[in-house]
Amino acid sequence: MLKQHSHIVAPIPDELRTRALYIVEELRGRGKADKEAIDKLYGLIGDMTEAGLDFFFIEPLRRLRASKMMLSMAKVGISSMLKGSKMVVYKVLKKLDDRSLDAILDFIEEIIHEPEH
Repeated sequence: MLKQHSHIVAPIPDELRTRALYIVEELRGRGKADKEAIDKLYGLIGDMTEAGLDFFFIEPLRRLRASKMMLSMAKVGISSMLKGSKMVVYKVLKKLDDRSLDAILDFIEEIIHEPEH
């Protein structure tokens, strides 16, 4: 689906990619949208969101060699955005059913890619 459209890319650490694919495989195998699945997805989505926010909002400031004060102010703002996002994600995940779990796992698989060499 994504490859049919133009899109933007945010790099993530290899550890996060590996963990994401492992969680997708594990939860798909279990097929249950239970508390364990919700907790794992919540942590994963939070970490992926944090990596994306850092890349799109903090990395440009680093590249512009922004002052420590500017970086600190930006990080405070990003932290607030992340907290708000996590709150919404958790409320959505609490209502997760098995079919919706599959849809989220499909989406995560769709957006995770290995680096091109």
